[in-house]
Amino acid sequence: MSELRYDGKVAIVTGAGNGLGKAYALMLAKGGAKVVVNDLGFNVKGESDGTSNHPADLVVAEIKSFGGQAVADKHSVEQGD
Repeated sequence: MSELRYDGKVAIVTGAGNGLGKAYALMLAKGGAKVVVNDLGFNVKGESDGTSNHPADLVVAEIKSFGGQAVADKHSVEQGD
C-alpha cells in the first residue's frame, strides 16, 4: 500500500497538544498537510501545568523541526451560548 499524502490540504486537529491528537497532527504533517494545532493547554481537570511551554507551541516546533508547516491555536472550539 502506498503512503497516504495530504499535500495541499489543511488539517485542524483539536486536542493536539498531547496524546492521540498530537499523534494525528504529526502524522498529517509528515504526510504533507499544513496543520493547525489546537489545544487549550490544560489537563483533563482544566488546570494549567504551570510551565511557559504551551503544548500547542511544542507540537508546532516538533512539526517545523522535520520541515512541516504548522500554527498553534489556543482557543476553545466549544460552542458558546
